[in-house]
Amino acid sequence: MKNFKKTVFITIAALSMGAVFPYLNMAVDNTYQQLKVIVDVMELIRESYVEDVDSQKLVYGAARGMVDELDEFSQFMEPDTYKRVKSDTEGEFGGIGIKLDMREGWLTVVTPLPGTPAYKAEMWPGDKIVKIEGETTRDMLMEEAIKKLRGAPGTKLNITVARESEGKNSDWVNKDITLVREIIKAESVRSRMFDDKIGYVKVVEFTGHVVEDFNKAVADLVKQGAAGLIVDLRYNPGGLLSAAVDVAKLFLDSNKMIVFTKGRKSENYQEFRAGASAPYPDIPLILLINRYSASSSEIVSGAIKDNKRGLIIGERSFGKASVQSMIPLSDQSALRLTIAKYYTPSGRLIQRNVKDDTGGITPDIEVKIPLETEKKLVMKMEEIFYPAGKADKDKKDKKSASPAPGPQEKAADQKKSDSVRDEVLDRALELLKAREVLGNLTPAK
Repeated sequence: MKNFKKTVFITIAALSMGAVFPYLNMAVDNTYQQLKVIVDVMELIRESYVEDVDSQKLVYGAARGMVDELDEFSQFMEPDTYKRVKSDTEGEFGGIGIKLDMREGWLTVVTPLPGTPAYKAEMWPGDKIVKIEGETTRDMLMEEAIKKLRGAPGTKLNITVARESEGKNSDWVNKDITLVREIIKAESVRSRMFDDKIGYVKVVEFTGHVVEDFNKAVADLVKQGAAGLIVDLRYNPGGLLSAAVDVAKLFLDSNKMIVFTKGRKSENYQEFRAGASAPYPDIPLILLINRYSASSSEIVSGAIKDNKRGLIIGERSFGKASVQSMIPLSDQSALRLTIAKYYTPSGRLIQRNVKDDTGGITPDIEVKIPLETEKKLVMKMEEIFYPAGKADKDKKDKKSASPAPGPQEKAADQKKSDSVRDEVLDRALELLKAREVLGNLTPAK
């Protein structure tokens, strides 16, 4: 009831301001009419509903309803939820090894990490986690979901995923999965050389240490003689804005624009630019993206593309470019509100508009991979880094310590050894090799 009276008081105060400032009358009258609907509904529920209702719940319900009309990233948090979000998880915890994002109100797998429980259970990019221990995840806060997925190493976790069936117009199929949590030690950056000429760096996520690790990886590749560089941002859900800006600064100089934010308020306009010089301003550069690349991945890709610093290959990125502000409220609840959006240097909005089918970063060269091939590639991602070394050695050692394989084992080995081509990566390698060959051509005398 206290909050109900507070709402009425605010409405009366707004009307009083309208009397003092006549030019506000029209706006105040409109606001009053809109607030009056909420007040009337609350009063009718309080007086006539079949059971007593806590007025506080009605207020929170109204707040959630208003925020739900905005976008999937803005959220209203009740005091207990906000407290849980703020609190840090103490002690050692285990997980299942996946990168997550919120898509269409559902927790969505961006990619499983190699060697983790999720990877071994063959969870795919695009799988939607619809239940955790029987509880629906619909509209669950990301922070809450992550805390539910984490737990003591060795403990079991039961989840239900919804997976898109093969073919067009196919229904989604639910699948129950039981996993055992493990300590996850994921690398944010991995790298290798191709043919002693092309450097390859995969960025898993833009974490706090990614810039240091990325810079070291590139420096090592250049030292080894890399004549070109491929940066793989596929399945990268993003992370820190500062990390994205700092990675872009490694390749952009002359104070070039990297990204800018813009909202309704002038103070929400902010530019992020490169420095006067860059460590690698000239090395031939290709970035790989796909529909799971989002946020910070799109900031880097958009900056490289708009500044014509390199080529983008793959498929259009997801289009996640909203800037949130966490605003504590008077009763210890809080509002996470989208206050601005990210724009590429040329002024293109990164945020996807589903209705107009705009947003995201469009590649210079589009290469789409069939879903079945994509799944095989995810399960073989380790082979990029251990193509004929560690993986073959481990396999050989395992065979020498085991009895002769039977027909079923041979069939399984054959299935595992089936090659699958990464067309996106192959295209990037072909372009960089062609560039090197063309650059070395000299006219006959």
